[in-house]
Amino acid sequence: MNNLDNLLSPDTQATLLLCGHFGKKTAIYIEPLTPAEYAWLAQQLQAQNMRPADLLNTAATLKIKHFEKHKTVTTERLVALLMRGGALALAVETWTHKGLWVMSRSDKTYPLRLKKQLGQLAPPIFYGVGPPQLLQQGGLAVVGSREVDEEISQFTKLIAKKSAQQGITLLSGGARGVDAEAISTALIHGGTAVGVLSDNLARMSIVGKYREALREKRLVLISPFDPQINFNIGNAIARNKYIYALSDWALVVNSGYQEGGTWSGASENLKANWVPLFVRQAQSVSLGNQSLLNRGGIALDKPTLQTVTDLRQQLTQLSQTFKQLPNILPAQKTALKSATTNSEPLLNQPFDLFEIILPYLEQQLSTEKTESELAEIFNLHPLQLRLWLKRALAMGKVKKLTKPARYIHIDSAHSTQGALFE
Repeated sequence: MNNLDNLLSPDTQATLLLCGHFGKKTAIYIEPLTPAEYAWLAQQLQAQNMRPADLLNTAATLKIKHFEKHKTVTTERLVALLMRGGALALAVETWTHKGLWVMSRSDKTYPLRLKKQLGQLAPPIFYGVGPPQLLQQGGLAVVGSREVDEEISQFTKLIAKKSAQQGITLLSGGARGVDAEAISTALIHGGTAVGVLSDNLARMSIVGKYREALREKRLVLISPFDPQINFNIGNAIARNKYIYALSDWALVVNSGYQEGGTWSGASENLKANWVPLFVRQAQSVSLGNQSLLNRGGIALDKPTLQTVTDLRQQLTQLSQTFKQLPNILPAQKTALKSATTNSEPLLNQPFDLFEIILPYLEQQLSTEKTESELAEIFNLHPLQLRLWLKRALAMGKVKKLTKPARYIHIDSAHSTQGALFE
């Protein structure tokens, strides 16, 4: 495979032989390793003080026999996969002709964020087109459903435009609807974007609307799956974690409830706590959005977004506020019980932060207080406090007074009125 050395490192050649799909299945087809199987193999290599490239020499068979026994990763299967040098050469030639590149976890260009966030679950191989250095910059992931209405579309365009204008890389999945609109809008406004695709990378790399941004090195499209593979729901769900793990923050514009890739990815992120999860809030949002907010998502509404002058600072401040909240409410934390049966620690489970803070809010509002006073007491960003006060007002827990604007707990308000007429 010396002719490949200028294109792929020896480690990447070995990883591709083990995990790559080359052409159509035949009668003697050997199934490449899954990410989980490769993760096991990587542990074996590390235990033997070996690298993937060490498997390319003639003594590979002897070395493999020293590995632990595995039900599916057998010596015979590994040897057969490593002998696909001819098929690999043809595949790499095809990919290179289409402008695609390949990287493995052993390459220096592989995004460190994925290794840090996912560990052995980081995909062994990425195929891509565009500047790989964009994968190291983080940014804001914007995801959502395929079906969008005008309100969802306008919000998506607004956040994508803001991100582009303020130099924040936008990441998404590239599917039609919110994902595609977010990437396209960011590029139209001169921004940078990362598309993590689950299918048809080779075809998407030559789509006209992306050609200029690819040429200007403002867009990178990547996929952990074969560049020619067609859509598969399992792959679409599996790639969600990579979008989140490559980002600094994530925003769900619209989600179904307990169904669809957006819901699956957002729920997985809430559980794993890879990055802060923002969720679009409005007077009328989907049940999925409201549920994600109740489970710990950070609300972000259009009026606030329209007035933000420093989006990076706003996202950072809101994220830090939410990160600190569980530490300032120890009494409520110990009172909660885990709703799962897998014995995971409570703080690893999604929960409604509003329900936790409401008793404290009611206690503080036994006397009238302004928004600024409450924000200082709870060490909260004014936006988040305002959203929680709106929820308390809608529930009939709090009353808003005017001239000047201030708030009081309903029971306390009634007690005060009663005292005035005694």
